[in-house]
Amino acid sequence: MKRPTVRERLRREGDPAIPRQSASLILLRDGDRGPEVLLVRRSPAQRFMGGFWVFPGGAVDAGEDHRAAAVRELAEEAAVTNVEPEALVAYSRWITPERIEIRFDTRFFLARAPAGARPRVDGQECVDVRWISPRAATGAYARGELALVFPTLRHLEELSAFRSIDALFEHARGREIVAVLPRVVGAATAGQEPRVVLPGEPGYDDA
Repeated sequence: MKRPTVRERLRREGDPAIPRQSASLILLRDGDRGPEVLLVRRSPAQRFMGGFWVFPGGAVDAGEDHRAAAVRELAEEAAVTNVEPEALVAYSRWITPERIEIRFDTRFFLARAPAGARPRVDGQECVDVRWISPRAATGAYARGELALVFPTLRHLEELSAFRSIDALFEHARGREIVAVLPRVVGAATAGQEPRVVLPGEPGYDDA
């Protein structure tokens, strides 16, 4: 399964694009072996992240706050309603690297799935939906069975450390949210694929 390449997403010239405000909702439910998250697969025809599995989310509309946007996107992309914006737990904030062509400043929120929720997709913007444990998702990615973009993968890796939704929520409520701005390391030259690094990783300060 094809994964997105950094090279294909690089901005060719000019100043960095201004990131658009967006919001994503990490919806959770209790599974047989611990928490499961809801992922939707974007239509391969979509210009942005087409064919990849993501948390429901999208751009914040004018006059809308991030929590309301996250709830709206969940309803639009997965047909899950009855999630109140004030019930969302802020988890993280990620900003697309400056060298990437299309950029977003995204707030990620946690929420517990309403009782009886039956996610479904419209077959246009999103074409598939699944509940999956974070550990199973990262394993499927490693085997080339699940296409994930960098922020989704990193969040799933973090979430896999928690054995209960309550423990995850307690952790999220007690932590300071600092914007994460990954950087692209390496030139887009033949035979050298640029890579994305996080703050604190080798090469970040030199990028």
